Amino acid sequence: MSPPPCGNLKLNAKMIALDTNILARFYVDDPDDPEAARQRPIARRILSESPQVFVPLTVILELEWVLRAFYGFAAADFVRVINHLLGLPNVSVEQWSRISDALAWHAEGLDFADTLHLLTSSHCTEFISFDDRRFARRAKRLGVTPAVVVPSN
Repeated sequence: MSPPPCGNLKLNAKMIALDTNILARFYVDDPDDPEAARQRPIARRILSESPQVFVPLTVILELEWVLRAFYGFAAADFVRVINHLLGLPNVSVEQWSRISDALAWHAEGLDFADTLHLLTSSHCTEFISFDDRRFARRAKRLGVTPAVVVPSN
């Protein structure tokens, strides 16, 4: 059985897919880490010389976590990174329009993972969560849909 196509893209023998660590090395200069210093030029070469690169949605989600939790990136920094990635001519990002929309909500204060949860649930009438303070209240303030509802009793 052959593998499924990459997102909405047709399989291409010259297209490669990237893991989160390649993107992290490409975007983060960590001179105090010898392994990172060794890997960064390789990541740069891969992204600049590969004719077609595919980045799965799950890699973008994990990249946000790595950049925020491990490297201390603020939301605005992450938004800049992803906008740069989306602008590279040889890079295709799975569900890029959802990611682009998620970036806007993320820049307004919603957690990036939560924005993706909402956007992939756009066909639903409600999104149920126990996260009232960080998610439901912020989502209500922004007027996003579907509405985030906190169940009670």
